[in-house]
Amino acid sequence: MTPRSTVRRLQSVGAAVALTAAALVTTAPAAQAARPGGHCVTPKLAAGWYGDNQARLQQLIDRYGRCAPYRPSREKPVAVFDWDNTVVKNDVGDATMFWLLRGGKIRQPAAGDWATTSRFLTPAATAALADACGALARPGAPLPTGTPAGAGCADEINAVYGTAATRGGAAAFAGWDRRTTEPGYAWLPQLTQGWTAREIRGFAAAARAENLAAPVGATQQVGSGKVTGWVRYYDQQRDLVKGLQKAGFDVWISSASPQPVVEVWAEGVGIDAGHVIGIRNVTSRGGKFTPHLEGCGSVRDGADTMITYVDGKRCWINKEIFGVRGAAAEKVQPAARRQVFAAGDSDTDISFLRDATALRLVVNRNKNELMCRAYDNSDGKWIVNPMFIEPKKQKATPYPCATSGYVDHDGTPGPVRRGDTSVIPDQTDTVYAAS
Repeated sequence: MTPRSTVRRLQSVGAAVALTAAALVTTAPAAQAARPGGHCVTPKLAAGWYGDNQARLQQLIDRYGRCAPYRPSREKPVAVFDWDNTVVKNDVGDATMFWLLRGGKIRQPAAGDWATTSRFLTPAATAALADACGALARPGAPLPTGTPAGAGCADEINAVYGTAATRGGAAAFAGWDRRTTEPGYAWLPQLTQGWTAREIRGFAAAARAENLAAPVGATQQVGSGKVTGWVRYYDQQRDLVKGLQKAGFDVWISSASPQPVVEVWAEGVGIDAGHVIGIRNVTSRGGKFTPHLEGCGSVRDGADTMITYVDGKRCWINKEIFGVRGAAAEKVQPAARRQVFAAGDSDTDISFLRDATALRLVVNRNKNELMCRAYDNSDGKWIVNPMFIEPKKQKATPYPCATSGYVDHDGTPGPVRRGDTSVIPDQTDTVYAAS
């Protein structure tokens, strides 16, 4: 077992003890000492939240933080945040992909065969990529996607990545499990093959600097088109992370962006690399990334079918934070071995949000399954907040919870069901930007 794994296992056991004790108490006054005669100050969250969300989050801190008088030790309860569009506005994976294309950092695949970059690429996609990029560089060499000569290649890669289709409209991916992976998300770290983690962190840092410096609403040129060119941290989420950490929570990020990329961005909210769970590449003996990905649970390394996505996020959280190994990591754990708080913005976050035992924060981006469950709020532990920057207006029609809000493993739509299998009725959007 590695030193980092040992530390995580000890944190997991300690968190389980704290959570078990906390479950026996229903109320607790804030800002009291954790031990008789001790002095303890509970962090207070800043304003800027919708409705009573600030109060609900403060109650979480008051109850589970280090100042709670019933807390038997200073071991840490766990809080887990998604990253893209939860802690920041826009997507740091996208920002990195655009930087890689502009900078010519994506390598021609082995033997010029794009099928080696993803087992889910369709023949139509591999042919389109070969046609657009094949003549531009030898295998293993960077493609000149930031030059006029490489614009068509950049356009094809960006189309496959961003729309899951070729420029000609053919489906780019096929055959994946919709509850454990998303081939477009996975393709970004797979396209970083040939670089080391340190080099990717350098690329991500350069992209971060550019996107934070650009004005809100800025675009940038990639290939022959314009794409989003800015990212911002949400002040409210930064404050929440800081407050949870001060209160003694063990705060983690679980993201479907590449591990080194999220490590760089997470530093901006005070979360270290050891508390980031992103998509992780299998590396070669020399430390260079391969086009294959680490697995979780029953999925072996290199199978490329279990990333930090929907049920995959649950698996990776159970594995990395709570020390659960093997197929058991894919299962819902006892309450004492789960996070007390979770925050997310998308259907990709459903499983780890549902696993949170005390409170679940949803940033409303009009995602069907997520909003069905959040608005149904069957156990009273869901809170919804509009996006903090450029929030969406009210969704004009109800969420189709009773018919097609859920997407099954094979992509088949169906009703969203509660834990008792009852169907959630269609839900009206009620938390949105004021007009």
